Amino acid sequence: MPEPTVDQYAYTIANEKAPLKKPTGGALDCGALGPLDRVEAMDLTFSPEAEAFRAELRNWLSAHVPTGYGTDAFEEFATLDDEFGFLRRWQGTLAEARWVGVHWPEEYGGRGAGPEENYLLQEEMAAARAPEVINRIGVNLVGPSLMTHGTQEQRRRHLARILSADEIWCQLFSEPGAGSDLTALSTKAEPDGDHFVVTGQKVWTSWAQYSDFGILLARTDPGARRARGISYMIVDMRSDGVEVRPLKQLTGSSEFNEVFLNEVRVPRENLVGELHQGWSIAQTTLAHERGTSPRQLVIHRMLLDDLIRLAETLPTDDPRRDRIAQAAIEVEIAKLNNWRTLTRRVRGEPLGPESSFIKLYWSEMSQRMHDTLMDVLGPAGVLDGGPHAIARGRLLRSYLYYRAASIFAGTNEVQRNIIAQRVLGLPR
Repeated sequence: MPEPTVDQYAYTIANEKAPLKKPTGGALDCGALGPLDRVEAMDLTFSPEAEAFRAELRNWLSAHVPTGYGTDAFEEFATLDDEFGFLRRWQGTLAEARWVGVHWPEEYGGRGAGPEENYLLQEEMAAARAPEVINRIGVNLVGPSLMTHGTQEQRRRHLARILSADEIWCQLFSEPGAGSDLTALSTKAEPDGDHFVVTGQKVWTSWAQYSDFGILLARTDPGARRARGISYMIVDMRSDGVEVRPLKQLTGSSEFNEVFLNEVRVPRENLVGELHQGWSIAQTTLAHERGTSPRQLVIHRMLLDDLIRLAETLPTDDPRRDRIAQAAIEVEIAKLNNWRTLTRRVRGEPLGPESSFIKLYWSEMSQRMHDTLMDVLGPAGVLDGGPHAIARGRLLRSYLYYRAASIFAGTNEVQRNIIAQRVLGLPR
């Protein structure tokens, strides 16, 4: 099975230096979306400005990405504290060069760049195997939400510090009894003078043990049903009554947490938007979480490269070769799905509920690809240490991590409901 050439893809793989362009050819008929009967034309080219941005970023990354990061040559971190400290310093380095939040307005520390550049930033970072931005919740979710719904004082106080990682943020949305159905949340925020008193429990809260602030959804009108009566507010994670308990995962890591809120006092000035209107604000946050996924694309392109190399060791009639070919097709489809969403962003159109399809597609594709990988690796694939472990166990930990892909950022069942009701217009 020949290895696909780099020009077939909208992203680079490690060590590829030549500039990349999307295939030319104008518009692509993406088909109708059910009863909406809409045919979208997809732009298959990046603008000259975006390509110049890509070249500048690629040159910077080649000079600054820590040597060997993402490979067996890089020394593994002894503790999660060490890893967090490393990633926080790395984001500071990125922020000094203004490579964090490039799509943010310049007045808030960004570059005022458009959706193309923001897409390429994530794509090139992943392709260079650069460390991730540790404050992803702050940069990707909190910042855009505050810029859209926050007060000027909230923006002034927090936005620049989010980019520099001087403030680390977490997302206090999911609950033990309200994960898939977030509108069933039970955490309550009761008014008390110029404060709210918050009591409840949140779960699956990434990096909460290191966070300075969190965005919280809590019920402020107990008599309202479902999405009504929910408010969106900022919680100081150092407040009295906040307890964070790390959760050890299958991968052995503990970046997830459960958070207990026991009569935590939140100033009214930390309310984002209008009282009881938090659910509509949360849609802004969730749309950014489920939009385009260029980093996931490159991660799975690298995984595909591993599969293609493994295919060369298989007999020509081995049915697993067909599964690897199917994986290559699915990665290409995922790329086109992302381009369709990116085209909408460039045109200034809202992400819309169609963003749920992006998340649904890549999460299931990921699990299929990892299943194929482990099937081809055989018993050696499940070793997490010792001289016979594959890639020091990193592929095993990746397999275990992506078991949760169909749950995090909204379960696949929820995504299917959104697509059915809000895209295809089917009844509830």
